[in-house]
Amino acid sequence: MSYDHPQTGSERLPGRRRRRFPEISSRAWEHPADRSALVALRRLSGFDTVFKALSGLLPERSLRLLFLSDSVRVSDRQFPHLHTMLLDACYILDLEKVPPMYVQQDPQPNAMCVGMDEPIIVVTTGLVELLDEEEMRAVIGHEVGHALSGHSVYRTILLFLTNLALRVAWIPLGNVAIMAIVTALREWFRKSELSADRAGLLVGQDLQASLRGLMKLAGGNHLHEMNVDAFLEQAEEYEAGGDVRDSVLKILNVLPRSHPFATVRAAELNKWAASRDYQRLMDGHYPKRGEDGETKVSESLRESAAAYASEVRDSKDPLMKLVTDLAGGAGDLGDRVRRGWGGFAGTARGDRPWDRTGGTGRADGTDEGTGANEG
Repeated sequence: MSYDHPQTGSERLPGRRRRRFPEISSRAWEHPADRSALVALRRLSGFDTVFKALSGLLPERSLRLLFLSDSVRVSDRQFPHLHTMLLDACYILDLEKVPPMYVQQDPQPNAMCVGMDEPIIVVTTGLVELLDEEEMRAVIGHEVGHALSGHSVYRTILLFLTNLALRVAWIPLGNVAIMAIVTALREWFRKSELSADRAGLLVGQDLQASLRGLMKLAGGNHLHEMNVDAFLEQAEEYEAGGDVRDSVLKILNVLPRSHPFATVRAAELNKWAASRDYQRLMDGHYPKRGEDGETKVSESLRESAAAYASEVRDSKDPLMKLVTDLAGGAGDLGDRVRRGWGGFAGTARGDRPWDRTGGTGRADGTDEGTGANEG
């Protein structure tokens, strides 16, 4: 399916204009941890061959037939307002081939993008009834972001491996090995959800609508009883509250989930929307698809490592603070070891808060004079 749109830099909507991003690369919105994994997988020799072999084991044809037979396919004649949003999302993110989209009868609000060969977008009736037009626009942009990043391929594999783990649970160590892979995939997929949330914001270009949608996923369709600012305050309390025991419980709670918690997603999206990276995107400065082949795995891994380090360093979580303090202490210890015995002698003399004699107490008996002006 293709679409026709006026070739302009932005699209006219009631009361506002939205920017379009021709040839935008999915790297523009991908979380660093998500991006490094994707770059590595795309450049791995033989990876496509393995996936094609694996696709024969996956029930993709069955899924397509199931949605075709027992769901409603979105078109200009069925759910036309969703069809228009899908075309708009593909137009804004410059996805030429519009993926098929289905509405599935399910009171649980949910949406997904699956498929090995071609992505399929599915939204439930619970989600359609829960969200208003602008909130739904962000969700559809979220799923189109999944399609452009290639997440649907790995999401399908995750579903397959999860089902396989249940089938081989009786085999000694078989379930353990598969669940180890599933756990790693879930950690990656949680980061991919943060990426797709950013894509949804680029499509809707309405931060409040994106945050409202996440808040409704947590609290239901009682918007008059909820407040986005208070919801973001919840996220701060969740991150900073409690002690190390609570930090461990947070990790245990999130491990079996494929999605981050709603408050965490809202806080992450709000932080990204305030960043310089987002502003540069909105100003028209972003990586293009033609440059994707030049992306180096090592560079992406460095960005991912830096992102995780920054996340730990800036976190208010008690366990993350402990990790930072321990790392800082270890770094200080390492520095002293590198400087030799004099580094420790400094601790024995001049670095003590009750020793105001000045200097660092070097092993040769001389001082560096760092404490000369102390009272």
